[in-house]
Amino acid sequence: QVQLVESGGGLVQAGDSLRVSCVVSGRTFSSYAMGWFRQAPGKEREFVAAISRNGMIIYYSDSVKGRFTISRDNTESTVYLQMNTLKPEDTAVYYCAAGPMTSYSIRAQYTSPRNYGYWGQGTQVTVSS
Repeated sequence: QVQLVESGGGLVQAGDSLRVSCVVSGRTFSSYAMGWFRQAPGKEREFVAAISRNGMIIYYSDSVKGRFTISRDNTESTVYLQMNTLKPEDTAVYYCAAGPMTSYSIRAQYTSPRNYGYWGQGTQVTVSS
């Protein structure tokens, strides 16, 4: 059974930075593509960023491109989301997810939550104005 545990969320001010982490256990971490999604109150879960198994392919949503950076450490079974220049509209519960996508998968496969079979419990990020 694959388990994902997020950490690093919190309350910050607009313009601040924050890094959230997700540790994966139970299976070989490098056999999964990883994604970050977020969900704000009253809204649907939305794609934030994704990274391929070997870290060579990365996708971002337009709303975070240039501000957020996804990375992974396969030796530590951890995926990170570095968030800079945070805005109040970034306030949400952030979830990491693991999926079977490969280097041959297209962007749409990485960005759809339906393609991820394992999810963490989420970590709250609140950005005050």
